[in-house]
Amino acid sequence: MSTPLAHAESLLEDLGAGTVPHPGGTLLAHLRRVRPRLAGWNARPALQLAGLCHAFYGTDGFPTALLPLDRRGELAGIIGAEAESVVYFYASCDREAAYPTLADEGSPFRDRFTGRSHAPDTRLRRDFAELTAANELDLIDHDPAFRDRYGADLLALFTRFRPLLSVSAWNDCLALDFTGRSRHIRISDTSSGCADGAGGSGDHDDDHDHYH
Repeated sequence: MSTPLAHAESLLEDLGAGTVPHPGGTLLAHLRRVRPRLAGWNARPALQLAGLCHAFYGTDGFPTALLPLDRRGELAGIIGAEAESVVYFYASCDREAAYPTLADEGSPFRDRFTGRSHAPDTRLRRDFAELTAANELDLIDHDPAFRDRYGADLLALFTRFRPLLSVSAWNDCLALDFTGRSRHIRISDTSSGCADGAGGSGDHDDDHDHYH
């Protein structure tokens, strides 16, 4: 029996994701790496499917869209309404507006498609943070130039997102110092915070337009 995962991969292939250039090869290759990274962090199936499909509508950092928004129902019919809602939420993010305060309860989230703002619930914000980390870490793994240029800013961003990230995701974020060298991880970096505790919030300049 065909699964939602198989159907989603088939749609990605049909829509040409395998021909879209992307750091590390093609967009399809990237998407196929993001999903198992999320699985390795014990993400629920809906979030894993969203990881595979997160670029269907384009993003604030990667404008190429495989499906127009008026075909959201088609994707929801394949991966389910929950996963599709995460895909839309991720795609709709106005990063310049949302990144600085995403970890703050009740903070506004601006939908770049509609121009309207709302306050997403904690689960959706955690999904966004987890998917962002999985996406950007894959780029760091497969594009040294991207890592060298944006790695420090991304580590600062992940630190800001720390209250929303799972323990596994946070530890993965700390595995490298983004210059290819192993990074010494202090016990204080990993023993508190993460998904349920307080996180860091260093100030930094995010180059949102270039994050994918």
